Amino acid sequence: MTSVEEPARPGERIRDAARTRAEILDVATQEFARAGYDGARVDEIAARTRTTKRMIYYYFGGKEQLFTAVLERAYGVIREAEQQLDVDHLDPVAAIRRLAELTFDHHEQHPDFIRLVSIENIHEAQHIAGSEKLGRIGSPALDVIRRILASGQESGLFTADVDAVDLHAMISSFCFFRVSNRHTFGALFGRDLLDRAQRAHYRAMLGDMVIAYLTAERTAD
Repeated sequence: MTSVEEPARPGERIRDAARTRAEILDVATQEFARAGYDGARVDEIAARTRTTKRMIYYYFGGKEQLFTAVLERAYGVIREAEQQLDVDHLDPVAAIRRLAELTFDHHEQHPDFIRLVSIENIHEAQHIAGSEKLGRIGSPALDVIRRILASGQESGLFTADVDAVDLHAMISSFCFFRVSNRHTFGALFGRDLLDRAQRAHYRAMLGDMVIAYLTAERTAD
């Protein structure tokens, strides 16, 4: 009696496709972060995965769409972390410090994300601008910041004219710079911004800086 291999069930095919897509995105993230958009090669990505260049095009359509998918997943990771952040039980000062620490930790733990964002800025955000998914994803952090600011303003702790987007930029800029400029900063000033011995210092400094900005008295223009 001849044995015939049992065909994969629909659910198994879906799981296999999801695993293949995830593997491609993992390798593509590393390759784009290493070589940049222009330097990355789909052939290299295919060679490092258990699939073919043809299948990569089947799943994603092309190099441009693959890079966009990499960006979408990278931004999705930090947005999910922001959505899960629970600070409603904290006072405004502790809450905003916790949000700053979340960004600090995420950027430190995801250096590929920093490189991808830097690469996308070189390309003037053309892939983000063309992504419907990224256009909808927004930033849950802004909603959290607005709630914390409102609470802090009502209690009289925070200055009333602080803007959530400005504060988000302030937090992100320190966290981003610390990772993106680590090597040039170290070469120029002899200090490693990612030195583990200084981590707690920089993490606390970020929170102190943000709180000082929020609680500083403003002079009339």
